[in-house]
Amino acid sequence: MDQTLSDFGTVFVFLLLGIIFVIGGYLTARLLRPSRPNPEKLAIYECGEEAVGSAWIKFNIRFYVVALIFIIFDVEVVFLFPWATVFKQLGAFALIEALVFAGILIIGLVYAWVKGDLDWVRPTPNIPKMPVVDDKEEGR
Repeated sequence: MDQTLSDFGTVFVFLLLGIIFVIGGYLTARLLRPSRPNPEKLAIYECGEEAVGSAWIKFNIRFYVVALIFIIFDVEVVFLFPWATVFKQLGAFALIEALVFAGILIIGLVYAWVKGDLDWVRPTPNIPKMPVVDDKEEGR
């Protein structure tokens, strides 16, 4: 029981020291930095360019979707590295498991491709319009 409290105490001390270190860094930076605000410093800029128009514009959602798909597949490929390091030790089971994993990734990629999420320019759908039928012509 005494050893458990000692281990928790060690974790608590490190957590407390980490918090004190971060707060101390912020306070030191606040005390040492120069503070001379002027209109040029307070102006909004984007990568050194003057802002033009409102920031509340609509962005195309395709950029976000493609970025998410890239991140998902990029992170999932990272899971193959540990498998590759112990491949010879695990044998055929590891190969089958990696093939199942790669198959799931390929199915996800095909799904995103068929759905059209990988296309930058989507074709406009051609939706046929139903002819308008007049009630007088049917004799009602």
